[in-house]
Amino acid sequence: MNDILAGIVRDAHTIIRESIESALPDTAVVHALESEELGGRVIVIAIGKAAWRMANTAVSLLGDRLHKGLVITKYGHAEAGIDGFEIIEAGHPIPDENSIRAARRAVELVSGLSEMDDVLLLISGGGSSLFELPLPGVTLEDAREITQQLMICGADISEINTIRKRLSSVKAGRFGSMCAPARVLSIILSDVLGDAPDVIASGPAVPDLSTSGDALAILSKYELNAPGHVREALRHETPKSLANARAVIAGNVAHLCEAASSTAARLGYSVLTLTTALGCEAREAGAFLAAIAREIIRTGRPMKTPCAILLGGETVVHVRGTGKGGRNQELALAAAKGIEGLPNTLIFSVGSDGTDGPTDAGGGMVTGDFVSECRAAGYSIDDYLRNNDSYTLLNALGGLIKTGPTGTNVNDLAGILIR
Repeated sequence: MNDILAGIVRDAHTIIRESIESALPDTAVVHALESEELGGRVIVIAIGKAAWRMANTAVSLLGDRLHKGLVITKYGHAEAGIDGFEIIEAGHPIPDENSIRAARRAVELVSGLSEMDDVLLLISGGGSSLFELPLPGVTLEDAREITQQLMICGADISEINTIRKRLSSVKAGRFGSMCAPARVLSIILSDVLGDAPDVIASGPAVPDLSTSGDALAILSKYELNAPGHVREALRHETPKSLANARAVIAGNVAHLCEAASSTAARLGYSVLTLTTALGCEAREAGAFLAAIAREIIRTGRPMKTPCAILLGGETVVHVRGTGKGGRNQELALAAAKGIEGLPNTLIFSVGSDGTDGPTDAGGGMVTGDFVSECRAAGYSIDDYLRNNDSYTLLNALGGLIKTGPTGTNVNDLAGILIR
């Protein structure tokens, strides 16, 4: 690797680190709470991958107003204890017994409240799996099985949560109803394109905008295997109004991209943020980014070098193989062939939460030298893509991005860097 390319790799890591740091939930919670009035006893329930950081910030602002608190987050995402809070770690992206234990404890905490009390929900991505209490007649195994099918068939998060809402006692506004007559304020970090509150963590305290017809259409679209009692649950409508609750979006992928743009500009790149709504198949996105890189090298369009092209969003993967990886790793690996031989060129993709799929990596990055390095080592990119095994190949050649759990979750950041 030449000195220029080595510098681009360092720049990529700097952009990733600083953009994620800017999207940490501390500031978002402070700004949201500064403009809100919480009058009585406050029960704080934080749900999601960013739950610990959100709760840790809220406790310092609430002081004596905090009555009880509960953090529900992914295994390994709680950094320490928080005064006044219980912490329950649970399964993600598939719910487990701790997901049910956490939801039951949350229901206990909001039971018997008065109209003078406030429930502060701190919501971030991952909540749909971490916070679960199946409807009567629906089992945890039903929820696990349908979630697994949805994840491997290429369904997007809105489709996945449209199904999950209808199998749960605490999603689609139902938990907000349980809090009545207390007032409910949801402060939300969005990991959903378009920031739809009813989709983020499956909207535990916001009215549901989807319909049972939508859910049944998704079942048919992906030819999902669902037993009769699950199909029957999908036919029941969810709450469409919630008088005691309101929601505030406090952070999203646009903030992530803005920070990445500022860092890239400081490092000497001309910057174009192409979209904050990338939402296609990961392999298609990788091929698209590679095509843009080739165009820049050949023609100087849409920008002259040195340049950074940034994209935010969340792709999907249609899993057909048995390998290990995540959508960001697959995007990067799919881009590698398209930039083969391009000088001083790098493509990266990373999840802001630091965990891409069921792996310890946040994403992946490749350079124009990656294909030749694969060939020299006897690896076939096509074989690894066919088996959805991006992690193994990127790991072998040093292409994984490992940040560890970051404490936030506002979708993914992808980029092209060329000097």
